[in-house]
Amino acid sequence: MSDVIQLLPDSVANQIAAGEVIQRPASVIKELVENAVDAGARHIDVSVVDAGRTSIQVIDDGKGMSETDARLAFERHATSKIRHAEDLFNLHTMGFRGEALP
Repeated sequence: MSDVIQLLPDSVANQIAAGEVIQRPASVIKELVENAVDAGARHIDVSVVDAGRTSIQVIDDGKGMSETDARLAFERHATSKIRHAEDLFNLHTMGFRGEALP
C-alpha cells in the first residue's frame, strides 16, 4: 500500500479552511463514514458506545491506508484528495480539507 496523504501547503489550507469544529459524536460518525465511502467501501459497519462518548468504531472494506498515512492523517490539513487550490474545481469526493480527524 503506497503513501498518498500529504500536508497541504499553508497557502492552500488557508483558502479552503472551513472553520468547522466537530462538536457532536454524530459529526464524527458522518466524517468517518464519508472517508469510508471515499475509500471505495461497499460495506460499512458503525458501532457506537454510550452515545459516542466512550467509543465510535467504523469498520469498512475500503482500500485502507499505509501505516505512514494513518499517522499523518491526524495532522491538520493532511489529505489525499487535493494538492492545489485549483483541485477544488474537480472534486469527486466527500471530504477534502484534511480537518476531520485532528
